[in-house]
Amino acid sequence: MDRTALEAFTQEYKSLLDRELRRLVEKLDAPSIIKDSMIYSLEAGGKRIRPLLLFATLEAFGQEPQKGLSAAAAIEMIHTYSLIHDDLPSMDDDDLRRGKPTNHKVFGEAVATLAGDALLTYSFEVMSQLPSEIISPETKLRLILEMAKAAGTEGMVGGQVADMEAEGKTLSLKELEYIHIHKTGKLLGFSVLAGAIIAGANLSETDNLSAFSHHLGLAFQIQDDILDLVGDQQLIGKPVGSDTANYKNTYPSLLTLEGAKSALMKHITLAKENLSKTSLNTKLLMEITDLVAIRDH
Repeated sequence: MDRTALEAFTQEYKSLLDRELRRLVEKLDAPSIIKDSMIYSLEAGGKRIRPLLLFATLEAFGQEPQKGLSAAAAIEMIHTYSLIHDDLPSMDDDDLRRGKPTNHKVFGEAVATLAGDALLTYSFEVMSQLPSEIISPETKLRLILEMAKAAGTEGMVGGQVADMEAEGKTLSLKELEYIHIHKTGKLLGFSVLAGAIIAGANLSETDNLSAFSHHLGLAFQIQDDILDLVGDQQLIGKPVGSDTANYKNTYPSLLTLEGAKSALMKHITLAKENLSKTSLNTKLLMEITDLVAIRDH
């Protein structure tokens, strides 16, 4: 699939997801301020890489990507909740997210905290309401279980805690990888797994896609670390060097900038090798992998 086709796919399914996210929040019977806060961060201009991976995985299986719309919305809600909480003064204390004031700067800490809570809990409600004509109750239960594991203590939350505890310390590469595999990689990996589960993938396909997403998640985080050092503040939407200012361990700090770039390409190569082991139409997933390597925000 050429870049034009990839861009068309991205535009179509990002637009579809954006409309669905707003619809899901607006229909809630809740105070307007909490709904406004939820929508503010959901519409803050994210890349939607996790939902796009889910849609692209379904495409690889020759299935209609729209089948994954509710699951994609649930995943993006979890990702957005984590960003709202990350930005709070008690955590990273950031004033900007994607070039805009962070949620707590607009709505206050209490509402921002509750908006994050609301998005997290609502994500499971949305996932539980996947229509029976798309997946069986047993498959739906598996999706919910895997999403909980990816987002929880053994996944994203555990990685966030390890990241906080590591501030001001010098980690080994293995310790840094643990943080990024859990903080970033688990939810990203679940996005691919969710597409595979909905598509009815066999064990071999699931194993290869899991290995693919493992390396893609590490590549994604390494590029994040590189951009924090040399990126354009206008493009990345936050001050360059914020990781250094917060005494965070990064791939460039451990491996040097050139070492981090080499590690990035190693994981991109391994991600593609695992995709190549499948019998699927992986051209779109390959294109997304390339974009992870060269993205500027």
